[in-house]
Amino acid sequence: MSLRSIQSRDNAHYKQLRQWASSAQARRKSGMTLLDGVHLCEAWLQHRGMPALCVVAESALSHPEVAAILAQCESNANASADSSADAAECILLSDALFTPLGQVEHGVGILFVVKVPDAASSGQASPSLQSAALLLDSVQDPGNLGTILRTAAAAGVHNIFCGPGTAAVWSPKVLRAGMGAHFVLEITEDVDLAQLIQHASVPVYATQPDAPNTIYTADLRVPSAWLFGHEGQGVSEQLLSLATERLSIPQSTQVESLNVAASVAICLFEQRRQQHS
Repeated sequence: MSLRSIQSRDNAHYKQLRQWASSAQARRKSGMTLLDGVHLCEAWLQHRGMPALCVVAESALSHPEVAAILAQCESNANASADSSADAAECILLSDALFTPLGQVEHGVGILFVVKVPDAASSGQASPSLQSAALLLDSVQDPGNLGTILRTAAAAGVHNIFCGPGTAAVWSPKVLRAGMGAHFVLEITEDVDLAQLIQHASVPVYATQPDAPNTIYTADLRVPSAWLFGHEGQGVSEQLLSLATERLSIPQSTQVESLNVAASVAICLFEQRRQQHS
């Protein structure tokens, strides 16, 4: 398989790439997203398989990690000549054409176009809360959201449920902050969190600064779910009222509150400590 070269900005395929790179609406409508950089591309190949498209800048062809990714795409495509679903189309662009697509300043010059996994699509029928999970209520900052997903994967919590108002999980900014964590998680968006909690078969914990019980005195050895909310407003009162218990994170009174991503890390790793002690 050889790289297909695109030389013109007027090329229809290039125009489609520009739309995916610049328009969240175009990505949602097509069910596609972009993975920019060697790390995300390697992680996708490891955990999810072939991308729909591999796009490379001319200057990146000599980069050894890019060359290895291209070789893997080529090897798979040649081995799967009778199965187009397993083959990755590879496109070569001049640096001038690639630059508007790149999501990372001074990036290496490779990106994948991939289909958003079905588990992350909106409108999943009646998701259920039966095991360890993370529930996110209107977490809006892409950097926070990506960090939370990365923390959840590291802590071994693989089920993520995002309520309306939470940032688009598969946006390029969240993907970059997640550093590949998306690919090992089961993520469901636009979930009715109230309904999910009401029918949960595991306890659901929420953090509150003045709660009498702390995460260090609570018994977190059994599988449980954690509920976290908006960076400024926190979890809505409706959802707080549905939580099994509210727990506090002991901290200095000189600081009003913790960043939501930091709170998630403290709680999930205290739970992991108890479960593995």
